[in-house]
Amino acid sequence: MTRCFRSTAILTISLAAASLFASPTLRGQAAPGPIQLLVDATEAPRQILHAREVIPVKPGPITLLYAKWIPGEHMPDGPITDLAGLKISAHGAPIAWRRDLLNMFAFHLDVPAGTDSIDVQLDYLLTGPGQKFSAGASATSQLTLVSWNQVLLYPQGWPANELMFAPSLRIPQSWQFGTALPVEQRAGTTIEFKPAPLNTLIDSPVLAGAHVRVISLTPGENPTHEIDLAADSEAALAMSTADIEHYKHLVAETGALFGSRHYRDYHFLFTLSDDVAHFGLEHHESSDDRVAERTVLDDDLKLTSASLLPHEFTHSWNGKFRRPADLLSPDYQQPMKGDLMWVYEGLTEYIGNILTARSGLWTPEQFREYTARTAGYLDHRPGREWRSLQDTADAAQLLYTAPDQWEAWRRSTDYYDEGFLVWLDVDTTIRRETHGQKSLNDFCRIFHGGPGGSPETKPYTFGDIVSTLNQVAPYDWAAFLNERLNYRGPHAPVGGLENGGWRVIYNETPNTYDTANEHARKIVDLTYSIGLVTDEEGTVRDVLPGMSAYADGLGPGMRIEAVNGRQWSDEILREAVRDSKSTTSAMTLLVANGDYYSTVALNYHGGLLYPHLEKLTSRPDLLSEIIQPLAARK
Repeated sequence: MTRCFRSTAILTISLAAASLFASPTLRGQAAPGPIQLLVDATEAPRQILHAREVIPVKPGPITLLYAKWIPGEHMPDGPITDLAGLKISAHGAPIAWRRDLLNMFAFHLDVPAGTDSIDVQLDYLLTGPGQKFSAGASATSQLTLVSWNQVLLYPQGWPANELMFAPSLRIPQSWQFGTALPVEQRAGTTIEFKPAPLNTLIDSPVLAGAHVRVISLTPGENPTHEIDLAADSEAALAMSTADIEHYKHLVAETGALFGSRHYRDYHFLFTLSDDVAHFGLEHHESSDDRVAERTVLDDDLKLTSASLLPHEFTHSWNGKFRRPADLLSPDYQQPMKGDLMWVYEGLTEYIGNILTARSGLWTPEQFREYTARTAGYLDHRPGREWRSLQDTADAAQLLYTAPDQWEAWRRSTDYYDEGFLVWLDVDTTIRRETHGQKSLNDFCRIFHGGPGGSPETKPYTFGDIVSTLNQVAPYDWAAFLNERLNYRGPHAPVGGLENGGWRVIYNETPNTYDTANEHARKIVDLTYSIGLVTDEEGTVRDVLPGMSAYADGLGPGMRIEAVNGRQWSDEILREAVRDSKSTTSAMTLLVANGDYYSTVALNYHGGLLYPHLEKLTSRPDLLSEIIQPLAARK
């Protein structure tokens, strides 16, 4: 159940800082409102939403904005190209508007004399092929995910927490919905929500569909936690009792770790479909988690997506409550800076993965296989010799949209997985320096704790991170972190793994996480042997400079037609790599590059190699200690 909206839920940003982003002519004036917003999603199954706004105004020139910098997406990817049918009127008469020539997300118009409100109508086109995050496809014939930033304009001149909206949503007949947004009432297919400021509205998407299942994770407790599942079929909703228990443990583990909750209620909006964009996006009181339709039924999909909900849930504390000051954009127009993404996403990756194991969503062995795979592929990341981890964070808004081709040489959003290794290093260092008396758990309790009870944002800087770490364990944390952030060299930062009592080794036994990932992504991953990744049809996705596939002439986009004279198949290729150990002959590949064919000889004789963790007998097993549950199990 949800509680009534309270003013304490409004995002708390320094008034002095917020005023910097307001138009000087509007500073000190009360924001107009509430803005009436009606979104009609009854035609979502054919990929279109209709919206109407009634915006209180004063006569004269005004500018309406479309959200540009989307929180959690870290880039100016507000899907404005899918806004269509924009019409603005007053008292039934159309008002001309013109887009700003520099800011494509701004629309200028003149409000006629005697007008106290304008009517805005627009459509949002739900199809987003090739796009990522919430700009991607978000509806099928059976479900839709409504992100409010897609379907509204708002007046320039005030920070988002001062612009009040009165939103409502119309959904298809017999559909149900889930959201963290408090409901005023439902009448048939129309849901009226309690008035909310723009920042809370945009932070509270709605998942609706014909096949919906609501799973209570904390029955009878306050705040409530629930999983709102929507799928393209009834069968896909069959989450097992065991997995439900794991998610209940997840909620308990976050309480034990952080010590407080900065939300009124929490909703996991869990979309199961093969026909929507797949990603996870954090919100303060909910998460937008989109995966393949059979994810809760298929073992490989379940394994590779197990950390998704823990990751996004962790963001409620790390990313929403505590957020880097440089990632604040009070009006969704001011640019965000990604310099602390290794905290925002990297620390969340570490905590989320630890919680995945603590809650039982991963077994200890699955956690170790994931960790080996992460350390292994980062240690085979040649791009790290020219690009530091810090630069991947600084360039976040570019790397999110970078192609897969040449990823190993370009580097990608490595602050997620390499951040996991860096924070493991921090955790094991704290444990070493305090002789096991303190850990990163203590850092989380100090940094992410507090009174709780409602969503607010408390910004931080690099200095705040260092200061809090020193409260837990005095050390030269600034030098420690800067060394890892600015390092350029051949190897991943595996010091924390070794301090935790383990090291990465390679042998012919497939890594279970890697195998599941190959099946889930439909790829062939030979990163650790010949330095090659292909799709299931033999098209090269990536090659690693410094390894055989690259050295002998393969490149992204080429297609392997035959291996040692036999027609391509993933098994034929794997068998050839495996048998390379017992022959001195080169492996021959028939390769198509556009309309041309050539033969490539791979001079590799190392056999199949996969990463695993091996226990170091000389060191205590801190890694196993780290993933031990904190909450008492019933």
